[in-house]
Amino acid sequence: MPVGMEQLVGDLKAETEVLRALLVELDADDWELATPAEGWAIRDQVSHLAYFDDAAVRAATDPDGFRDELRRMVSDGGVSPDSIAERYRVMPPAELLSWFDRSRAGLIDTFAALEKSARVPWYGPEMSAASSVTARLMETWAHGQDVADTLGARREPTDRLRHIAHIGVRAAPFSYRLNGRPVPEVPVRVELTAPSAAVWTWGPADAADRVVGPALDFCLLVTRRRHRDDLALLVTGPVATEWVSIAQAFAGEPGKGRPPSRESGASAHRLNF
Repeated sequence: MPVGMEQLVGDLKAETEVLRALLVELDADDWELATPAEGWAIRDQVSHLAYFDDAAVRAATDPDGFRDELRRMVSDGGVSPDSIAERYRVMPPAELLSWFDRSRAGLIDTFAALEKSARVPWYGPEMSAASSVTARLMETWAHGQDVADTLGARREPTDRLRHIAHIGVRAAPFSYRLNGRPVPEVPVRVELTAPSAAVWTWGPADAADRVVGPALDFCLLVTRRRHRDDLALLVTGPVATEWVSIAQAFAGEPGKGRPPSRESGASAHRLNF
């Protein structure tokens, strides 16, 4: 899916605006509301994004300094999102929102000036600048989903979901390795219906193992924001079945994921945003 840096940055801006529209309506107590991520309030979702936006800018502008910092973090026990969240819980909501605004603006300005193929270090393997922006968009959408779920808000799905779906498909080998399983050689066909009704596909058309369904549901799956049983995805074949049980689009430990709702199948699909 060849996409230019200008479009990627523009889509990141648009996804940022959706999240910010939720945040600006919050009062001080709302920032402390518990989200579906265990132990995290809305404030933690936002500090997480701001912190790693700043980290992405350091990685792009001072890669050697970023690598030195990462080595220190690893020697001290690794990168802990929970510890990072705890560090910023004393920050007043207004300051936290300002931090997010500054960090996101810096991220967008920095990456808009880069070639899409420029290499950028990260906490896992280094990636291209284009992949780094795509990852930040995925994180914004996923953590924004937690905020929306907490507030009972509905976000209109858009074709920006294609970026997230693409990461989810490409990250399949990572998902297997993260869970200590061998990466299968059997291909999986993924066919997703976009919000625009376009059909996005990955993998051979004649593959026996398949994942078919709404792009929104697939993105909720690979960001681990919904349980597999609550999604309208048709999964065929043993390899595809194993993959959807461990699929994730983000780096780091998978965590517990979301428990299934009391409903399942098409009825539970009403809960998706």
